[in-house]
Amino acid sequence: MPPVSKPSVASLFRHPVKGLTPEPLGAVELKPGEHFPGDRKWAVEVGPSGFDPAKPGHISKQKFTVLARFPSLARLATRLEDPSLFHISEDPHPEEGAKRPSRRIGVAADLSTEDGREALARFLQAFLGEEAPAKLNVLAAPERHRFMDSPLGHVSVINLASIRALEWAAGAPVDPRRFRANIYLDGLPAWAEDAWPVGASLSIGPARLSMKKSIVRCIATHANPDTGDRDLDTLDLLRRYFSRDTMGNYFSGEQGGRIAVADPVSAP
Repeated sequence: MPPVSKPSVASLFRHPVKGLTPEPLGAVELKPGEHFPGDRKWAVEVGPSGFDPAKPGHISKQKFTVLARFPSLARLATRLEDPSLFHISEDPHPEEGAKRPSRRIGVAADLSTEDGREALARFLQAFLGEEAPAKLNVLAAPERHRFMDSPLGHVSVINLASIRALEWAAGAPVDPRRFRANIYLDGLPAWAEDAWPVGASLSIGPARLSMKKSIVRCIATHANPDTGDRDLDTLDLLRRYFSRDTMGNYFSGEQGGRIAVADPVSAP
């Protein structure tokens, strides 16, 4: 399939709780120097992580319930009802050939309250069972902090043409959600992002973003975003066919504004 003639926004996603399901959005208001709205505002630590809300700093993702540790989390359906009512449910998988059950098991938790955070932790503890090696605890990000994989990760952007190149290498479809980005762009050549230097500006509608770094990928991308099965070795494909272990880039906001799906993009 040839690229579209003009670069544009293909989709927008936020991940309210680190490691859990991405939520599609039609539009969002970006602000200079701030993270993608509603993204990774909460995280679930597995035993004490060392996070200090009074002095928030970067904590390794391995301290949290993330797909790199618990790929089965991808089976959970989630939705954030702004500003803090979080819906989460498990859709049980039937035996092969059986009729899919319609009943979902889940909770609605107000993550602005201690009771709500405890309710989410109990649900995830029951879902993971013996997979979780320690007690789970839901953390809320203090003002201007987010539970990102990198301290430079304010907004993550991926070029869909590069994912299509990975599909060619895999000989099979590759769901972009494996890479858990905020903004997916279409209409650019594959790997065009490799030519974007640190500090380069990416314009999306009225907003302008500054390039910070490429995103190094991990085993989390092996997990199927619907089933949680580790069914595709994306790292091996990236290294073997493209001599790389990155996909996408982190940006920070230079100029704010409302951006939406189908908005035009001006790349560096």
